[in-house]
Amino acid sequence: MSQLSDGAMNIANVLTESLPYIQRFAGKTIVVKFGGNAMIDEDLQNSFARDIVLMKQIGMNPIVVHGGGPQIGSLLDKLNIESSFVDGMRVTDSATMDVVEMVLGGSVNKQIVNLINKNGGAAIGITGKDGQLICARKLKVTTKTPGMNASEIVDIGHVGEVDRINIKVIDTLLDSDFIPVIAPIGVGKDGESYNINADLVAGKIAEFTRAEKLMLLTNVAGLQDKQGEVLTGLSTSQVDDLIADGTIYGGMLPKISCALDAVKCGVNSAHIIDGRVSHAVLLEIFTDLGVGTLITNNS
Repeated sequence: MSQLSDGAMNIANVLTESLPYIQRFAGKTIVVKFGGNAMIDEDLQNSFARDIVLMKQIGMNPIVVHGGGPQIGSLLDKLNIESSFVDGMRVTDSATMDVVEMVLGGSVNKQIVNLINKNGGAAIGITGKDGQLICARKLKVTTKTPGMNASEIVDIGHVGEVDRINIKVIDTLLDSDFIPVIAPIGVGKDGESYNINADLVAGKIAEFTRAEKLMLLTNVAGLQDKQGEVLTGLSTSQVDDLIADGTIYGGMLPKISCALDAVKCGVNSAHIIDGRVSHAVLLEIFTDLGVGTLITNNS
């Protein structure tokens, strides 16, 4: 009886702790970038889906943006299409772009939609081409060749950046109580398809929808200092300082820059969270402890 009482009391304590957050975020838009281990591990997939469904059930408006780099790479290998990268970005010729659309807009997107739906949600999958949701332009990449004084522009094909977001498409889905699941494929003025970094798309969608939160799932515990300790409760100026002194570098830099830009453009907070933790999204939103790095405009 004592054991049962302890368990029941723990549940009551969790619900009591989460109540102020539920009240605060009801009706708010939360943009979640789904990627990393959370997309591959079956248990983490289901915990993520249940988190998203619960958020919708209690009155929030979750928007899911997903990546799919490993899945794209795997299919390219099977098709004997060679991949090359410039500054961490996949060079995307026409054949590669066909595969990107097939994987992101097809198999991966529909898998996530099915995952949410079978856990009790009502998700609809779209790409940035649907309704011209993500209007894009070609990304210009400049590199400096050793031995040359001037930088040169490198053509990396169908790789784009976000020009603007057509929020009418998202509003239509949210107003109909659907959960949008968005593949990061944009469309240019000429009708060309563009492969866009999912973190950047999530950040721009958060910015254009004036979201309460941007949440980026990663394969690390969060932003770490030079001693390996996770940093949280950071202001935008503190993050700028961490970039300047070299604490933030390498692969984490684009993700942090995306979060930073979103907060500077009006998103209330950005979260870099550990997608390897079950129910990471709920833990970050509804508990005092959280499981990652929080960035806000607060001093």
